[in-house]
Amino acid sequence: MLDKVLIANRGEIALRILRACKELGIKTVAVHSTADKNLKHVLLADESICIGKASATESYLNIPRIIAAAEVTNSIAIHPGYGFLAENADFAEAVEKSGFIFVGPTADTISLMGDKVSAINSMKKAGVPCVPGSDGPLNDDAERNKGIAKRIGYPIIVKAAGGGGGRGMRVVRKEEELIKAIETTQAEAGAAFGNATVYMEKFLENPRHVEIQVLADGQGNAIHLGERDCSMQRRHQKVVEEAPAPGISEQMRSKIGDRCRRACIEIGYRGAGTFEFLYENGEFYFIEMNTRIQVEHPVSEMITGVDLIKEQLRIAAGQPLSIDQSQIQIRGHAIECRINAEDPETFVPSPGHIDMFHSPGGLGVRWDSHIYAGYAVPPFYDSMIGKLITYGESRDEAIARMRHALDELVIDGIKTNIPLQRKIMSDENFFAGGTNIHYLEKKLGIS
Repeated sequence: MLDKVLIANRGEIALRILRACKELGIKTVAVHSTADKNLKHVLLADESICIGKASATESYLNIPRIIAAAEVTNSIAIHPGYGFLAENADFAEAVEKSGFIFVGPTADTISLMGDKVSAINSMKKAGVPCVPGSDGPLNDDAERNKGIAKRIGYPIIVKAAGGGGGRGMRVVRKEEELIKAIETTQAEAGAAFGNATVYMEKFLENPRHVEIQVLADGQGNAIHLGERDCSMQRRHQKVVEEAPAPGISEQMRSKIGDRCRRACIEIGYRGAGTFEFLYENGEFYFIEMNTRIQVEHPVSEMITGVDLIKEQLRIAAGQPLSIDQSQIQIRGHAIECRINAEDPETFVPSPGHIDMFHSPGGLGVRWDSHIYAGYAVPPFYDSMIGKLITYGESRDEAIARMRHALDELVIDGIKTNIPLQRKIMSDENFFAGGTNIHYLEKKLGIS
């Protein structure tokens, strides 16, 4: 097992990694910005080191400083968590070249999956179903691009190959809008991602967002842990996640999960990963692969009993998977509500001092968070301050527990989206299951 791991992240995921390390007897190093010296994982780590000012570019995104911190603390490995540098191939390569273990896939794999065009081509070769599209990047040939769009059939969506998080995409419903949309998306992509490559796909009108959690050891072994439904979204940002996805049969799960598992083996994948799909009319369409641990990983843990962070650490240490597919059993249902420091109506971030805090409890309730009474939420980072997860033998029971848990959760001094989460848990269409990715925005009146 790894002797010492540097946690190159902050907040709840950093605390989650620290806990897994402690359970495995691994020493921990917390790096932090000047704004994060009082974070819970920083106070609990075996060692901590400040790597820069509050700005993420001067701290959590500063590769040389993170590498230097690993060197001076004699760390063996670096865990990137999610966000920041987690899917940065240059960072993964720098970690490995500096003599440390990167807790995640190789730099080549991250690059392969980070470019949406190469990712789609790789998945097609592996037999993973994809959205009908341009089968490669678009060029400046207007007539060729019009021909591709006509073959696919309108509406289509133009996407940046290096995009993510809902950025770098544009829906086109008429041929006369196509060329301008391509040019605009190319310009935006070049400015935002340093990669102006765009491609085209069929735009699905009312899909759900369903994703498959995988683990692979890079030694020819891979498993899937079922699916999650992440369709409750606002501006392409997930708000609620659940597992398993309503309406997905065991046969469908096994079929798509096995394809993802085999794809991992074919590309030599190592670590935890997620295959993201749009799901419509009983069909799965691959959109991208996230080469890291996901925010919503706890719901998969709750229904399978597998600790995904521990498995990441074991894989990074060169160990084969500790479980095989025959040992994975889906039991019960789990729901996760993201708790953000933001106005529940305007969604404007609400940093500040937490005057009072009380976490919910009871059977089947899990609270993953770094906050505490007296903690000051900084204005420099993502607004998510916690994840509330509930488990039940049935989906109805998980929802009922979530309603009670949200009522018990007290965070005073700042605004949070708890009122919004209460509304979602009481929404009759959510309760019925199977809402699409546009449902929440329509409910909120967001165009």
